Amino acid sequence: MTATLYLGKPISRIDGRAKVTGEAKYAGEYNVPGVAHGFVVSSSIGKGRIKRIHTADALAVDGVLDVFTHEHRPKLAASDEKYSDEVAPPGAPFRPLYDGEIRFSGQPVALVVADEFEIARFAASLVHIEYERQEPVTDFDAQRAKLGKRSAKPSVSRGKPAAAFDRAPVRVDVEYRMPVEHHNPMEPFAATAVWEGDGRITVFDKTQGPQNCRNYVANVFGLPRDKVRVLSLYVGGAFGSGLRPQYQLPLAVLATLALKRSVRVTLTRQQMFTLGYRAGNTQALALAAERDGRLASVRHDFVAMTSRFEDFQRDYVNWSSLLYRCANAALGTRLVKLDQNTPCDMRAPGGAEGLYAIECAMDELAYAAKLDPLELRLLNYSDKDQLEDRPYSSKQLRECYRQGAARFGWSERKPEPRSMRDGHELVGWGMATGIWEAMQMKASAKAVVTANGGVEIASATADIGPGTYTMMAQLGAEMLGMPLHNVTVKLGDSALPDAPVEGGSFTTSSVGSAIHAACREVQNELLHLAQRIKGSPLAGVKLDAVVFADGRIQHKDDAGRGVSITDAMRAGNLDRIEKTASVEPKESGKTSHYTHSAVFAEVKIDEQLGVVRVTRVVSAVAAGRILNPKLAKSQVVGAVVGGIGMALHEESAIDHRFGRFMTHNLADYHVPANADVHAIDAIFVEEKDDEINPLGVKGVGEIGIVGVAAAIGNAVYHATGKRVRDLPITLDKLMRE
Repeated sequence: MTATLYLGKPISRIDGRAKVTGEAKYAGEYNVPGVAHGFVVSSSIGKGRIKRIHTADALAVDGVLDVFTHEHRPKLAASDEKYSDEVAPPGAPFRPLYDGEIRFSGQPVALVVADEFEIARFAASLVHIEYERQEPVTDFDAQRAKLGKRSAKPSVSRGKPAAAFDRAPVRVDVEYRMPVEHHNPMEPFAATAVWEGDGRITVFDKTQGPQNCRNYVANVFGLPRDKVRVLSLYVGGAFGSGLRPQYQLPLAVLATLALKRSVRVTLTRQQMFTLGYRAGNTQALALAAERDGRLASVRHDFVAMTSRFEDFQRDYVNWSSLLYRCANAALGTRLVKLDQNTPCDMRAPGGAEGLYAIECAMDELAYAAKLDPLELRLLNYSDKDQLEDRPYSSKQLRECYRQGAARFGWSERKPEPRSMRDGHELVGWGMATGIWEAMQMKASAKAVVTANGGVEIASATADIGPGTYTMMAQLGAEMLGMPLHNVTVKLGDSALPDAPVEGGSFTTSSVGSAIHAACREVQNELLHLAQRIKGSPLAGVKLDAVVFADGRIQHKDDAGRGVSITDAMRAGNLDRIEKTASVEPKESGKTSHYTHSAVFAEVKIDEQLGVVRVTRVVSAVAAGRILNPKLAKSQVVGAVVGGIGMALHEESAIDHRFGRFMTHNLADYHVPANADVHAIDAIFVEEKDDEINPLGVKGVGEIGIVGVAAAIGNAVYHATGKRVRDLPITLDKLMRE
């Protein structure tokens, strides 16, 4: 008998049909009887205080139910702690409609609720607000200058980096800049709060963490958690913007509690630009090497923006110590506080920013040392995590370099800038390294098997697009020996077993490990039942000696020794076996866990016009066991497109007079279109890791983007001989003398 195997196979998404046919419903699409509609009134100033709000004209519109403001609303929690959530940075979280203080431009200052959306939108235009204005401080460069150069204590310091830099014969001392970037998922943020009539509320919300949002709502409004249910069955993109509860959620709940009626609040595309964003930053890199290219000193000073009320920061500068061997290093981060909303996580937060500068600086060092960029990286390869002084549980980065370079044809590269051409276009080849944390969080899952051959796998995790539905189904089918079409997956529901927010590439390792544990418990009970059958061929057999396949429990070494799952359950007089398991990461403290990648990019640039095309990208990734290569490749390809956006397109422009982002639509905020995306090749390097978790997986959601912008920037330099250190790389910067 041949076992039906699902893990490691390129299985299509089980939720794909629902998405392409419209069967999948998103937060703002549920047909709730009698639902009212809320429209957010946004502040027109960037800083100050509300003196008066005039709502009479709006309330006079036929169909308007109420206008909620900080002066007219249900009771809200008074402490910052109640507004915090599981991914909140230090500080005082923003409290929608809590008081009259204006902290950032576009801040919600009122909510107009009406029977119909169009009525609410029109009435919102009639709400008049008198402000006490203050000058918003949003100029990052001006405030950064006040910090003083390198005045902060480094977060990492070893050796004598300054002295080593001064002595080294090969040196690079440069600064890189990245602008603010905004998330632009296809689905806008929306929340449909359903009044259940018995003190309970059910909320359909666009979120990456249903339980995080449930806890937030319960805390803010003083409700028992068992009276609040948050569902997020489908998410139309998020990239980190949905990790924290966004303000449409409390506003919808606020109106529902006040009116005792279901209310939907959907943000406009313009209002999406008032939410979190990737923080703009500057990075000073000072690298020094011996004449043979061995690193002598690494200094990385990162300055990023945050809001006045929260200190948002991530691991921006430590990546060099995780990639390259160097005895002398000083790595530090400083924050500039501005009158803007708090930044938030955006795909590979910290890594995407820090690796851009590190990998571009390494490219500059390679040219200064007259070495091939790949040779320089191999020369300084580190077999251990220098931050923790311990080896990696697995690291196949050398193989990523080898396979990626071979697939790309790197050996054919001519080293001199402007030395490769294709007709009227300059051709450039660049490469960069990627690294990301292979994390695991505490998670729970439920596994159910029924006598008729059905399997149910459930966890509160979300699926923001990576294929979580499919991963959960594959695990259930594989471990319980049932056909994939017999498996039902439930997720995106706060009432299900506990799970963390979906992000950081840790969902498969976390929730997947919990599913594995729950299925093992089901397997154990099924085997016990099978052994109770008189004359059982599995009597005395241990769990590790059997496999579950084709609806049977059978001996690994003897296919003739087996019992059908149906017979086993019949022997126990059971119609259903249900097990819930919780799993926590088991850190030995002896090794470090990371994914790695090598990215190779080709650009072609019109010599007269400066138009840049990314014509080829090869990304070789080592991420442990790949459960579904089709979905994993989709993640890497999508991430590469995001990296193209970082390198060439994305930039949020702010008018400092108003403290307002002016590129607040998809016409002015540029993202890659179909014409900008050409050949993208993803390679998964075989990597076995028995230590990291029972499945041996590391995750691929974030690793696909880190290094991409740097590889493109390095390719642009190779093509043109011009080093653009200020993203995005646009034709005006290339054509500048």
